[in-house]
Amino acid sequence: MISPSPPPPLPRKLPLWDIAAVAIVAALAALLVLNVLANMERAGIRPGFGFLSQTAGFDVSEALIAYAPEDSYARVILAGVLNTLFLSVVSLILATLVGLLIGLMSVGPSPVGRRLALWYVELFRNLPKLLILLVLFVAAVNGLPHVRQAISLGPVHLSNRSIYFPLPVWNGRQWMLIAAVLLGLALSVLQHRTLTRMREANGNAPAFWPFALALVVGLPVGVAVLFQVPLVWSTPQLAGFDYQGGGRVSLQFMVIAATLGLYHGAQIGEVVRGGIESVSRGQIESALALGLSPRQVMRFVVLPQAIRIVIPSMNNQYANLIKNTSIAIAVGYSDLMSVAGTIINQTFRPLEMMALTMAIYLAICLLVTTALNRINDRLRRTEGR
Repeated sequence: MISPSPPPPLPRKLPLWDIAAVAIVAALAALLVLNVLANMERAGIRPGFGFLSQTAGFDVSEALIAYAPEDSYARVILAGVLNTLFLSVVSLILATLVGLLIGLMSVGPSPVGRRLALWYVELFRNLPKLLILLVLFVAAVNGLPHVRQAISLGPVHLSNRSIYFPLPVWNGRQWMLIAAVLLGLALSVLQHRTLTRMREANGNAPAFWPFALALVVGLPVGVAVLFQVPLVWSTPQLAGFDYQGGGRVSLQFMVIAATLGLYHGAQIGEVVRGGIESVSRGQIESALALGLSPRQVMRFVVLPQAIRIVIPSMNNQYANLIKNTSIAIAVGYSDLMSVAGTIINQTFRPLEMMALTMAIYLAICLLVTTALNRINDRLRRTEGR
């Protein structure tokens, strides 16, 4: 006898308290907005973002795009956003590498390494980020030489102002080299997937790095030789009180990236350690009994499982790091917060600028967390197969 199928679930009704809470919050928000608009009207201020097209009239310490004080507020905000993004990317990479190293040292066989990792974590986790930033900045300013006595390593020069290095000059045909590098990276990803499937099917596969090196390096070199793409370098030369030509990275940027990398590297190191220690000891002993070396056990058994545990916690760490880039204002780096503060002082538009700044930070953090969530979902689907 076939049992009847259960009836469909009834639609869930919202409790009265939930409806009342939402209504109260909405009413308070509406009251706040109306009160702010009334105060602005009494002060003769019309809300809006029309001021963004006005001339900024101030300079920034550095920018990834061409900018002059004659440009608009919108352009200087774009320069600040790009500086924040660049700082976030470099700091995320540095913090991830430091955290991975500290996490591996924490569970490694060396007692000295474990003790050093413990001291590192306890030191940087219990110091304010701003204090670390100021200590590193003062040490760098007083410890590095002036521009005229810069430390020179070939064409690279380091001073207490910036690090100067050669930079290729754009001549209109280098897009072919960029396209070759991107194509090499794409082919390397495809080759990695192919070798992974081969290793899963046969238990063995050729090494990946020779293929990747040949594609990423050999392909652009071949394009440059075949199409005779000229590669001219602009090298920094001392002229007066500063270097001219080439590229530069300011001392402020390096100190902020180091601060965020060291501080959040300690946090990420603890996350990595917890993920590694969550892998059962029995799996490690079984892998060793099968003849795998400790390095192979870490690479093929421990880390693949630890990554699935670590990624959800990395969401919080990465979001905190992006938000903490706002401390850059303490050393004069022109990030989004620094630019927004100057615009508020000049235009007296705190509400509009704070709303815009919050929206930009929110968009960046949501983009990063969404990407990590998708990676986590993909790993879970792969694990469930």
